[in-house]
Amino acid sequence: MRPTALPRRCKSSTPAKLETARRYGADEAIDYDREDLRERVKALNGGRGGDVVYDPVGADFTEPALRSTSWNGRHLVVGFAAGAIPKIPLNLVLLKGSAVVGVFWGDFVRREPENNAANTRQLFQWLAEGRIRPLVSARYALSQAPRALEDLMARKVIGKIVILPHQVD
Repeated sequence: MRPTALPRRCKSSTPAKLETARRYGADEAIDYDREDLRERVKALNGGRGGDVVYDPVGADFTEPALRSTSWNGRHLVVGFAAGAIPKIPLNLVLLKGSAVVGVFWGDFVRREPENNAANTRQLFQWLAEGRIRPLVSARYALSQAPRALEDLMARKVIGKIVILPHQVD
């Protein structure tokens, strides 16, 4: 199965974020504050776990997300938005034949500039073709950067924010 054909699933903690994920293409959405992540993923996949977990949150969400992967699945560690760096029981990786992969874009840019440039060209092509639609939920003037960061830390942001060097209308 080609990756573009895989069902896209989203987990979130607010109804607004779940609805936004659906509006932007998620086939299913899981409210991890109200649903058991592992059981819901298995129910959505006919008893199997997920093939790929994209984890930008970390903290207490990492272990249940890793437990939700299928045999030979991949858990992509993207960041630690929740603040705490998790400790994972490595027996899970062994028992699932899975892989935990670090996705550090900053170092990728430095170490593989040609691949990064090719990826950037591809993203801009998809943007021009309308195949991707980034959600910018708010724009802030540079003078409002502290407020923008506060909104981000308070998890008020859905999608991305943009900080502009000039006043926002």
